[in-house]
Amino acid sequence: MGSLFRSETMCLAQLFLQSGTAYECLSALGEKGLVQFRDLNQNVSSFQRKFVGEVKRCEELERILAYLVQEINRADIPLPEGETSPPAPPLKQVLEMQEQLQKLEVELREVTKNKEKLRKNLLELIEYTHMLRVTKTFVKRNVEFEPTYEEFPPLENDSLLDYSCMQRLGAKLGFVSGLINQGKVEAFEKMLWRVCKGYTIVTYAELDEPLEDPETGEVIKWYVFLISFWGEQIGHKVKKICDCYHCHVYPYPNTAEERKEIQEGLNTRIQDLYTVLHKTEDYLRQVLCKAAESVYSHVIQVKKMKAIYHMLNMCSFDVTNKCLIAEVWCPEADLHDLRRALQEGSRESGATIPSFMNTIPTKETPPTLIRTNKFTEGFQNIVDAYGVGSYREVNPALFTIVTFPFLFAVMFGDFGHGFVMFLFALLLVLNENHPRLNQSQEILRMFFNGRYILLLMGLFSVYTGLIYNDCFSKSVNLFGSGWNVSAMYSSGHAPAERGKVVLWNDTIVRRSRVLQLDPSVPGVFQGPYPFGIDPIWNLATNRLTFLNSFKMKMSVILGIIHMTFGVILGIFNHLHFRKKFNIYLVSVPELLFMLCIFGYLIFMIIYKWLVYSAETSRVAPSILIEFINMFLFPASETNGLYSGQEHVQRLLLAVTALSVPVLFLGKPLFLLWLHNGRSCFGVSRSGYTLIRKESEEEVSLLGSQDIEEGNNQMEDGCREMTCEEFNFGEILMTQVIHSIEYCLGCISNTASYLRLWALSLAHAQLSDVLWTMLVRVGLRVDTTYGVLLLLPVIALFAVLTIFILLIMEGLSAFLHAIRLHWVEFQNKFYVGAGTKFVPFSFRLLSSKFSDDMA
Repeated sequence: MGSLFRSETMCLAQLFLQSGTAYECLSALGEKGLVQFRDLNQNVSSFQRKFVGEVKRCEELERILAYLVQEINRADIPLPEGETSPPAPPLKQVLEMQEQLQKLEVELREVTKNKEKLRKNLLELIEYTHMLRVTKTFVKRNVEFEPTYEEFPPLENDSLLDYSCMQRLGAKLGFVSGLINQGKVEAFEKMLWRVCKGYTIVTYAELDEPLEDPETGEVIKWYVFLISFWGEQIGHKVKKICDCYHCHVYPYPNTAEERKEIQEGLNTRIQDLYTVLHKTEDYLRQVLCKAAESVYSHVIQVKKMKAIYHMLNMCSFDVTNKCLIAEVWCPEADLHDLRRALQEGSRESGATIPSFMNTIPTKETPPTLIRTNKFTEGFQNIVDAYGVGSYREVNPALFTIVTFPFLFAVMFGDFGHGFVMFLFALLLVLNENHPRLNQSQEILRMFFNGRYILLLMGLFSVYTGLIYNDCFSKSVNLFGSGWNVSAMYSSGHAPAERGKVVLWNDTIVRRSRVLQLDPSVPGVFQGPYPFGIDPIWNLATNRLTFLNSFKMKMSVILGIIHMTFGVILGIFNHLHFRKKFNIYLVSVPELLFMLCIFGYLIFMIIYKWLVYSAETSRVAPSILIEFINMFLFPASETNGLYSGQEHVQRLLLAVTALSVPVLFLGKPLFLLWLHNGRSCFGVSRSGYTLIRKESEEEVSLLGSQDIEEGNNQMEDGCREMTCEEFNFGEILMTQVIHSIEYCLGCISNTASYLRLWALSLAHAQLSDVLWTMLVRVGLRVDTTYGVLLLLPVIALFAVLTIFILLIMEGLSAFLHAIRLHWVEFQNKFYVGAGTKFVPFSFRLLSSKFSDDMA
């Protein structure tokens, strides 16, 4: 595993792949995930690249596999997902696999089509039987008149108003019967009346049970209708209206014998269709079960094959078109594995000429690779969300592992809440290999991916909860309080001591609502609590005042230390990139500005804690007043914290005032001096750097002459920059803006760390409110009903604690901790302008069927 402190050293390698071995070599590289390919055909359209035909073939195979997965899921056949990923198929098996899948698709489509056709016929026959059953009661025609007349004699010479003609029409009725959707009945009837002008008789009846529509497959309610009409023209109109409303029209029998024959024939055909349909479904299920056994491996193989051809499209051919040339970024530590992968690919293809590689120098900035494991991945994701680190700069994730959960715990300090969070995270860690957790919903998966962050956050919250002595807003007396109440009684002291201090007696104890412990009285304060805050403060009325003072000062101390540490980390960046002038002209003035003002504030806080005791606390000066007087230079002398304080403060202000112009003008003037042909020892550049015309600092460093000899010949070429590209005004403005932002940021960022105090106070008070409103009420009820009331009260308290204090307050503290790291800490040294190393790896391919269907 590479170092987490800084990204790994990368190199640009050139791969020479023989045309016959390129596929196998890239397959071996994809299994190992060692390199990131560069696109050498950026100016070539995607449709004009060499292997676009192979990519289309893979897409066609993906389409066939998606169809197979869809049919398998429709048949409720479980899809097996193998634990091991099959390798990419050899080129000899690709055509064979394509033929098998195409043949299987054709067979499935044909069987499915026949099945749907049989099913549609079956549904139509069932509808026909229901229609015959219902319409049997509609019209009872006289059998003796039915065979003596033609169905539709010509009507050209007859007048519709003639009585004899109407008599003839009455004997020559026509019928249309069928089924119509329930929602269309009213509109259908109105249309028949308007078009046919009343020359129709419509009879309806609703079916007892809903039927499945043969066209759409929906189960809906149907109405059976029977339309009686006169005349052939009206009959055509009726049939057109039925087609318009998508009615299912079936022939209506003329006689009872014909109805009986049709009914018997329908029953026989329905039984035959049931038999054929069951056999078809059994055969289709057999085919799908056989296909399901190999569909997982085929999906993975096609994905790998498509990824290989995508990478091959990024390669270029040599002059002879016999060799593929690829450029890849590779960590220097993996060069040996890269050569071995190329040898394995050449050996598998059976080529006589093996593929090989060599490293090439470059002026481009490589991508950033920081190797992580399941523990450090979550913290690295927090840093990468701000910005991927620049190449080889200090990685904040190493320190975020400690500082992030600690700052969270400062705001979330409660032993009980932290322990619950720790148990939840520990449960996720112990069951991290459970398949249901890996395939859970998005919210639970988010908790699962950050399980180690939650684990440390809970563990640190337990620690800070012990420091605050808070457990569900109550204090725990583990070691015994350091305060002695009985020592305040006057009976326990000599008469000489009674006149010096205010002591208690029985009258004061009975009449006073509030009693004050005086630590200056001998025997009252016996020493500090061994670990954390004394539990007696939980009973004090001035508890909030005491805790506010403690937490506010603690927040300032932690914030200044955190920001100072960020400035120190910037020195490591300057040393690595061999910009020592940045240390003297940027980092040192920044440290002096920070420490001479805010570092001195920490000194005064700690000095007052150590020097002044309970006896001398009344004469102790205010730190806030002393810190303000440091800048105002009051005319009257003050007591001060120590002797010579005024001289020390003036010296610190003088150093601060001198560091500001150095911070503003030092770096621009130095770069101008370098640009004018001077030389400076200790300034050099090695490794990979990004050369941009708009970067004036780079131009000045790589200006008219070499500052120091580099490690390779490419550095000499990088330094050959023209003098016209140096712009002193732009450098000066950039540095001035950076300096103003830093100086003002030291003040605003220090104030921003007071959120540690504010959120800790809010969390403690909200926890106390929940306890007071729920648990205390349940505990104060008498014993008769107290037990019955206490159980639902505790349940409600647990629910509100989880949802309000753990989830909502925890999310708030989490977001504030992220802000403190991104804005207050990382901006002191972290640029975050790099590009992430994305290797060509088959492990990044999804193996889920749901993703394939999407």
